[in-house]
Amino acid sequence: MQENSHIVILGAGPAGLGAASQLVRRTNFQVTALEKNGWAGGNAASFELAGVHVDFGSHRLHPSCAPEILADIRAMLGDDLLDRPRHGRIRLRGRWIHFPLQPLDLVLRSPLGFSMGVGVDLAGKILAGETRQEIGEQNFASVMQKDLGKTICRDFYFPYARKLWGLEPEELSAIQAQRRVSNNSLTKMIRKALPSGASMKSKASGRFFYPRLGFGQISQAYYQHALQRGADILLRAEVKCINIKGENSIEVIYEQNGKAEAVNADLVWSTIPITALARSLQPEIPEQLITAANGIDYRAMLLIYLVLESDQFSEYDAHYFPESSIRISRLSEPKNYSAAQVPDERTVICAELPCSTDDPEWDYPDAKLGDLVRDALANAGIPITISISEVLVRRLRYAYPIYRQGYERYFNELDDMIEEIPGLLTFGRQGLFAHDNTHHALYMAYSAVECLREDGTFNREQWGNFRRIFESHVVED
Repeated sequence: MQENSHIVILGAGPAGLGAASQLVRRTNFQVTALEKNGWAGGNAASFELAGVHVDFGSHRLHPSCAPEILADIRAMLGDDLLDRPRHGRIRLRGRWIHFPLQPLDLVLRSPLGFSMGVGVDLAGKILAGETRQEIGEQNFASVMQKDLGKTICRDFYFPYARKLWGLEPEELSAIQAQRRVSNNSLTKMIRKALPSGASMKSKASGRFFYPRLGFGQISQAYYQHALQRGADILLRAEVKCINIKGENSIEVIYEQNGKAEAVNADLVWSTIPITALARSLQPEIPEQLITAANGIDYRAMLLIYLVLESDQFSEYDAHYFPESSIRISRLSEPKNYSAAQVPDERTVICAELPCSTDDPEWDYPDAKLGDLVRDALANAGIPITISISEVLVRRLRYAYPIYRQGYERYFNELDDMIEEIPGLLTFGRQGLFAHDNTHHALYMAYSAVECLREDGTFNREQWGNFRRIFESHVVED
């Protein structure tokens, strides 16, 4: 391949920005990134609302972030990267329990039926001997119940799963249990929550990193680093067609400001949804692969922001609502993530409402969604008693991948096809249909750059090894 190979990155979320930032450290690659939104960072961006820095939902940088990535973020953000304690709570059977779990809450605040049920489940697992069930033909419900017991599943994980993915737990793949829940053992979960379990916890347990100006400050740091070192990052540039001309010769057609443009690439690295990537390929892909693209989908999300005329709504950074009677799934208060003191006369709360784009709520006007949140919080026993000065709604079409039973076959068909196209690579949360955190997406980006040789060829064997590591990632809330 020629010197100064041109790499075009599709999408400027964490994975795309991380890749661009790493690539420009090397002098023999020209980098162009195309982002359909008017901002960089994707769903991991931040914006200002009524003087408050707010995120696209609840985001944290977890201490399990790879050391080299954390070192880069610290170098870019300096003192703006804060080390913060987690302080959330979950509503179970009408009661609040601190999250992460704390011993006093388990003993004093858990509903009696819940505590007794967990005790019975734990005793049963100890007597039976704790062995993890093979995935085989299992599903999310059977694996979770085997690992965590009936009570925790019935009162938290199963109703929460129905909200997040819009499916019954039995309809979800067992892989969802692997990718979603890190405490995959009831005894481990209880031990960590008890005082005697302190030795099992790392020093970072119950803490997280968060930028002073919102979570999107991480994406902005990667964005600025890539720009300053020569990357060309085009915003409001929506990919329309990817024309595979030959080995290491790809034309990407995109639309920017209503005008069609084209860019030629030696390599195309895609972080956009794998379904969108497949549908944009030319020559057209076989009908069976169109069927495969239609066989997997992403869960949408409504983010409903309420500006409140008060210093603070509550002391908690996040509230979780598994109960079906409460429509929203989570509530976050950005000022509590960074301990921001300004502005001192207002705060913002962000309610998350998972849905389908076919659901009526998707088209509700902002004011009606604001009323929905107000009613949900009143139902949860934490009513809004102060003035609401503004309601703003952001709609995320691609929030979570839906791991419906059997999705693997469709995903693998698409993945295998893309793997066979010279010069084309897909990765990131959307590109690999992965329910991952930001630090996982960045790890994918760094891994891709590590596989790129100086002559512009890509080490597929090394990438395959990284892909196996990606499959072991577990999302952290």
